[in-house]
Amino acid sequence: MGSPAPVLSFSPVVLPVPGRPVDLQLRVTAPATGAGLPVILLSHGHGNSNHLSSLNGYGPLANLWAELGFVVIQPTHLSSKTLSHLHADTPEAPLFWRSRAEDMSRILDRLDVIEGTVPQLAGRMDHDSVAVAGHSLGGFTAALLLGARVADPDDVQEANLFEPRIKQGVLLAAPGRGGDILTGAMAELFPVFRSTDFSRMTTPALVVAGDKDDSRHFTEMGPDWHADPYHLAPGPKTLLSLVDAEHGLGGISGYDAAETTDENPERVAALGRLTAAYLRTQFREGDHAWQEAQDALTTGPGALGRVESK
Repeated sequence: MGSPAPVLSFSPVVLPVPGRPVDLQLRVTAPATGAGLPVILLSHGHGNSNHLSSLNGYGPLANLWAELGFVVIQPTHLSSKTLSHLHADTPEAPLFWRSRAEDMSRILDRLDVIEGTVPQLAGRMDHDSVAVAGHSLGGFTAALLLGARVADPDDVQEANLFEPRIKQGVLLAAPGRGGDILTGAMAELFPVFRSTDFSRMTTPALVVAGDKDDSRHFTEMGPDWHADPYHLAPGPKTLLSLVDAEHGLGGISGYDAAETTDENPERVAALGRLTAAYLRTQFREGDHAWQEAQDALTTGPGALGRVESK
């Protein structure tokens, strides 16, 4: 493997949003060179860390994706611990599940502004090649943008946050189905998950699940719960099951993050390369990167994961 390609990271890009309690702040990470660069909107998870759940987290993925030719845009959602002291008592707190998805649509509305704000980026982004990726609660955000539906717990009306400008997605350790299988304490605290319906999530997506990711605080279903967005959504979908991976998938949320119970830099690097290869092949007809990555990383005795598609 050659030397890493240089990347540029710029933050914050500040987008004023009328009615939002604070401005929308972004980090943009991009290759130092190249044009026609596809875009990944990366939605952070929800947790107690001050910065992993913000534009300052997910460096292991954002930097690698940029190195491999993508512009990565990371918002700080209102659910971030860095903002909780400002609006803890607002009705949508603490998850801000609707606002999180709306953040991504606002970013797409203003891609020209973002591109013009970041030094050395003007004219280099492909505005028609946009993907969304999200980890944990960010995976739920991504699913809503790809077409999944939920009922708003406050008024029982169906929420449709589908974003047609997003052409594909990557769901990383995302929550699974709702309904009676949600028996854990967290399901009582966050009732929006009870109505999750993947049957209209039609946008192509790669679902990534760790085969040791057992979220007992939500369900007794075991790691299979995180594969629901693959099994319960219509195709085209692909499932990547990572061997021995827990909820952190090896440590994607930050370098040396204490919350990571399965720290494994090799797994993180493989995941970054597999997801980038999937997105690249989807965006570029005739590209074989995805098949080549599968052959290298998911076959043989040292396979890091298993892949199935429909």
